[in-house]
Amino acid sequence: MFSLLPQKMTEDTIFERPLFEGKISSTFPHRFQDISNIREVPDHQEVFADPSRDESLIFELLEYKPDVADNGSATWFLQDLAGEQDAEGCVVIEQSGVLEAPGLMYRNTLPVISTAVGQMTISKGRQGREAQNLVKVYLANLRLKGVETDVLITAYEPIVINPLSESADTVGAGVAVPAAQAGCKPMDEVFKLAVTSFKVCDWSLF
Repeated sequence: MFSLLPQKMTEDTIFERPLFEGKISSTFPHRFQDISNIREVPDHQEVFADPSRDESLIFELLEYKPDVADNGSATWFLQDLAGEQDAEGCVVIEQSGVLEAPGLMYRNTLPVISTAVGQMTISKGRQGREAQNLVKVYLANLRLKGVETDVLITAYEPIVINPLSESADTVGAGVAVPAAQAGCKPMDEVFKLAVTSFKVCDWSLF
């Protein structure tokens, strides 16, 4: 067991990753693989995953929604996400207030950020409800009003894997192995790092 630990920690080494052809960057562990190397990903998304733990990290650029208030915007997007994924029992565990993000200022317009954490039962891909997993979802909404863009950073962490889920073939059914036990950075820390290190390198992207 201990012989595997150094290898796992190497995979968990963090470094800055280019997103959207290098016009944005964020820092997170090496173990998260670029899914676009495996399947097609929409142009407005960057998707990374660690198949060995069934954890994923998604960066998404959306048109700014002026009808959604800054206060609680992350919760709004979290519930919207649950609806899109046909989730059951979406429960918001925590939500932050609105924080300013001066490092992402553009054209003298101060961006704001809020976060929310929830739990929901969702199926993978096209699997039906009988294969739903209990998942913890972390979501940050960076509101780049200067370029009329809502950035979503979403992290998925399985809590309980359904035996009928395709995830069970890779990580096993039942309660997910805690990150500390697996020798890797917990998903809440991965999420916080990805959010706080997020930066725009080239505003022409928008």
